[in-house]
Amino acid sequence: MDKIIKSLSVSGSFRAFILDSTETVKKAQALHGTLSSSTVALGRTLIANQILAGNQKGDSKITVKVIGDSSFGHIISVADTKGHVKGYIQNRGVDIKKTASGEVLVGPFMGNGHFVTITDYGTGKPYTSTTPLISGEIGEDFAYYLTESEQIPSAVGLNVLLDENDKVKVAGGFMVQALPGASEEEIARYEERLQAMPAISSLLASDNPSQALLDAIYGDEAYKCLSEDSLSFSCDCSKERFRSALVSLPVSDLEDMITEDQGAEIVCQFCQIAYQFSVEDLEEIINDKA
Repeated sequence: MDKIIKSLSVSGSFRAFILDSTETVKKAQALHGTLSSSTVALGRTLIANQILAGNQKGDSKITVKVIGDSSFGHIISVADTKGHVKGYIQNRGVDIKKTASGEVLVGPFMGNGHFVTITDYGTGKPYTSTTPLISGEIGEDFAYYLTESEQIPSAVGLNVLLDENDKVKVAGGFMVQALPGASEEEIARYEERLQAMPAISSLLASDNPSQALLDAIYGDEAYKCLSEDSLSFSCDCSKERFRSALVSLPVSDLEDMITEDQGAEIVCQFCQIAYQFSVEDLEEIINDKA
């Protein structure tokens, strides 16, 4: 089961979120049939959004859009405060690796663009924030967003490791933030430790990734775990929701669907479930509109 562990240094100066998102990213890959680079890019975006949603309260929803002008196109994710996340990538078929090491490449295929978050508090007035992509690696772009947009100095690590068949082996990440009151000495100590951390890929590949991440972040500093909550890839689409979308269309469009296609099929971009609307369904919608 995927999880997010929220922790706090005993001094109260730093907090860290640790995520095991392996099953989340495995399901995303299975649903969308993504190839290696697309899998890693989508996975990192889902993990980033799980972090953002884990920092919210109430019934908020957060949409993350990683908008690039290169091979991937746009990556879209939606997460809620109950640990659910969904997402998709426009181009599923990017599959580029370094010849010598076999490392999956991401940043060069994101291109220039923006990291966009839309937070819906349920008030009808969502809040949007945008920062530029600085590397296309998504983790660095996310850290830049946190520092620039939310004004919280943050360190972030996100990654997805694939096996020899390019299937998701393990996925996860972390976020460390300095809290108000952190001394310059404490900040310098944490910065030094974070810079000396092993690559997140090696930490995720350890026998106990969550503990390995906590140990690397805190070192000898005392900390306490505040909570441990479950995470999952979960889509809230339904036929009724797509019916509402059809209701919003002009009657002429619905009539064209009847005469030209003898019905309609709508595929959810997030989970790939196909919903069928028969001629009778469409006629019923037309009658309801009348």
